[in-house]
Amino acid sequence: MASLARDLLARDSVDATLARITAAATELVDGCDAAGILVLRGREVETLAPTHQLVIDSDRLQGRAGQGPCFDAASSSQGDRVFRIADLTGEHQRWPAYAPKARQLGIGSVMGFLLFTDDEDLGALNLYSRKPGAFTEASELAGWLLASHATVAFSSARTHAQMEQAVATRHLIGEAMGILMGSRHLTEEQAFDMLRRYSQRSNTKLREVARLICEHGALP
Repeated sequence: MASLARDLLARDSVDATLARITAAATELVDGCDAAGILVLRGREVETLAPTHQLVIDSDRLQGRAGQGPCFDAASSSQGDRVFRIADLTGEHQRWPAYAPKARQLGIGSVMGFLLFTDDEDLGALNLYSRKPGAFTEASELAGWLLASHATVAFSSARTHAQMEQAVATRHLIGEAMGILMGSRHLTEEQAFDMLRRYSQRSNTKLREVARLICEHGALP
């Protein structure tokens, strides 16, 4: 795990980091035949870093059915952060639209970990085995450690994206202020005040007002 942590730090993108995490799951977690990350955007299912087609098929099945262990883990921050389903053959009543078809896919047992929560997106790291009862407490501990790395990767990506957006917004507002200062002979403070007042009156975000000014050369 220590070696893996150093390896993950060397990855140059979030996608590469997640791919290394799911690959590590099949290498380090006893009983794991395939792994992937299921992300819910609203009610739409997205599969990230799958190690096998089995993961994609299972996620699609859960998305269509609107049920299943991984779907449940990723759809609510109020439930268990870790689940371990020892044998899907005994879960027909719990997930009647998923469990029988999952067995047809060749899934015997599943284990998953809630990765992150925010206002829009939820996700889970999911590990699959073709054999019932394949996952142990040691498997769960190893999976939890991998999930912790995945959560950090997602958090870092969101922070980086937010910083990039903040810089872009600042640049856009500065450009719009420059247009107003030049066309209306305003000071910097007056130009920003005009932007702010128009944003409040029109109930439009300041960034959007700035974008419109940059596109049209004046206030809309």
